[in-house]
Amino acid sequence: MTNIAVAGPGAFGRKHLNGLKNIDGAEVTAIVDPNVELATRVAQEYGVPNAFGSLDDALERDDVDAVILATPTQIHAEQAIRCMRAGKHVEVEIPVADSLADAEEVLKVQQETGLVCAVGHVRRFNPSHQWMHKKIEAGEITIQQMDVQTYFFRRSNLNALGEPRSWTDHLLWHHAAHTIDLFQYQTGEKIVAVNGIEGPHHPELGSAMDMSIQMKTESGAIRTLSMSVKNDGPLGSFIRYICDNGTYLARYDDLVDGYDKDIDVTNVDVSMDGIELMDREFVAAINEGRESRASISQLIDCYRVLHEVEQQFGA
Repeated sequence: MTNIAVAGPGAFGRKHLNGLKNIDGAEVTAIVDPNVELATRVAQEYGVPNAFGSLDDALERDDVDAVILATPTQIHAEQAIRCMRAGKHVEVEIPVADSLADAEEVLKVQQETGLVCAVGHVRRFNPSHQWMHKKIEAGEITIQQMDVQTYFFRRSNLNALGEPRSWTDHLLWHHAAHTIDLFQYQTGEKIVAVNGIEGPHHPELGSAMDMSIQMKTESGAIRTLSMSVKNDGPLGSFIRYICDNGTYLARYDDLVDGYDKDIDVTNVDVSMDGIELMDREFVAAINEGRESRASISQLIDCYRVLHEVEQQFGA
């Protein structure tokens, strides 16, 4: 049994709690949040025995083997390092850090401790993208271009539940990280060319409201990404795979071909919930003493590309 503390019982912390309920061999033993009242309320709701206002209190517990961090981006790296230094495996919500230096420090500590350090790059686990990955690995299709649109309507700082956030996410370090990694993961290649441009920054939040990034791999596959927090229309990420043998459009856990014909992905894995599947892999990696398929060592190249784009913005 792997005993897990969930830090940050907000919108995504609850998604992890819902997924963990379905995983044999995993038990949530603690909820952590600076707002102890919130931590206690969520612990009672999910039948979790302990609630703490401090991560350190959870890290001292013998009944905590691992931590899932669904906390603000700006403290991800520091908290991940603290968990590993305390001898705990850790899964960090995306992104692992908002700077390359911090991401590389997390990698360094993981290599020193040998603990599992997974990062919440959920696109690797969504059944739609798993279906594509299996086709690619089988040699049935090769990606020639990936066209990505990631659109939100977020004029104020709200989370996925429409609640006020205490922190600010970022189009580059948060949202672009998903599909920059997905492109590298699906092609199995390194990025050899990248170009990014950004629009005006939000007057209060301080980050760009519109962004475009173009990339190319060693073999010549290209990827274009358009992102906006000003889109008053269908929201989310729409990912078009243009391949040598067909075109496919993925939206989270749904997949259609180039003519909008549904592709059944219900039997790709044991669940249709990407976050649950990501957590299953985290628990399995711990129990089997191996690296996660979303480990920091596998993902560090994504953060190197993000850093290169940020340098183009003049950061």
